[in-house]
Amino acid sequence: MLTKKNPIETQPRARGWQTALAGFDRALRARALSERTRRAYGSDIERLADFAGATLGLGPAELGPRELRRFAQALSEGGDSKATVARRLAAARTFFGHLLERGEIEANPADLVSSPKRESYLPHVLRATEVAGLLDLIPASAPLELRDRALLELAYGAGLRAQEIVDLELTSPDVDSEQVRVEGKGGRSRVVPLGEPGWRALERYVARGRPILVATEHGETALFVSRSGRQLSTSDVRRRLAIWTRRAALAGGVSPHTLRHSFATHLLEGGADLRSIQELLGHASISTTQIYTRVDSRRLKSAYATAHPRA
Repeated sequence: MLTKKNPIETQPRARGWQTALAGFDRALRARALSERTRRAYGSDIERLADFAGATLGLGPAELGPRELRRFAQALSEGGDSKATVARRLAAARTFFGHLLERGEIEANPADLVSSPKRESYLPHVLRATEVAGLLDLIPASAPLELRDRALLELAYGAGLRAQEIVDLELTSPDVDSEQVRVEGKGGRSRVVPLGEPGWRALERYVARGRPILVATEHGETALFVSRSGRQLSTSDVRRRLAIWTRRAALAGGVSPHTLRHSFATHLLEGGADLRSIQELLGHASISTTQIYTRVDSRRLKSAYATAHPRA
């Protein structure tokens, strides 16, 4: 069983894992992946190294599909969700692809290992009136309130991820075009529009809130900053949203991604096409965006069951 307390994670790794891990990280750096992405890959492959090196006594080039299936089983028994197991196997596939390119192995063993089927998942979505009630609840007076209103308006009004919000720079918003330049996953940048309520909240924060929070000598360039004038973290965004959600008396489980899901769902309900929604969300694949058609289908079925006399 692969758990945090399992002794395999404290034993020394065997047969060249450290060298392989270092080489893989150099390859990821050469691909200009973000530090966050490289850390995620590194964490997943370190789990594989702990299992294969310490438990099986095998090096990277000695692993086959059978050992990777044992690894996946150990992850599941250790409490990892199906989505996490699938992600770790995908990281292993990339890792062995790197070794294959270097000529250190003759075939990628992960290609013969199927990922577990993920649970069916439909995102939690707020009604438009619930979002409006949440945002309108936030006062436009104190600096932190001005900041919270602006960043949550961006989360819903532009459909931004929490990481994208905290990564925004002072130069990211373009007032003239009423658009915001966003650095998304995988280094992909996009430009998204923002409606009038969002721009008003953003302008109030930049003019009246941020100057009080930021000391000029810090030279902080992040758009959204903390009480001490430093760049916010994603946990800060989640924490502040939780505070306002409680005050709005909304049901629990509202996250920044809930606002992003609501943004996409409300666009679809308003007649926007999937391809446009894909571009606005920054999805690399249209298949990721198609989940919102299932959300809309669920809404239509509910409306039919409630309203139709023969339902």
